[in-house]
Amino acid sequence: MSGERVSEKKRKMAERCLECPVCRHARKKQRGPVFWFVRTIEGDLCPWCKAYEEVYGRKAHEPLPGK
Repeated sequence: MSGERVSEKKRKMAERCLECPVCRHARKKQRGPVFWFVRTIEGDLCPWCKAYEEVYGRKAHEPLPGK
């Protein structure tokens, strides 16, 4: 993020995305129908995926760094 401060509400929403079994599976496996589903819906429908992108600077389906 370019120096912007992220609200506590956004951080809690992003944390929910980290705990989401569907998003977690997509980040881990990087293939298959669950990955396609998360990649397709994250920007349009899911507020937790949007918050994840805003807080962490990466899409909800992208793997965590160092993993």
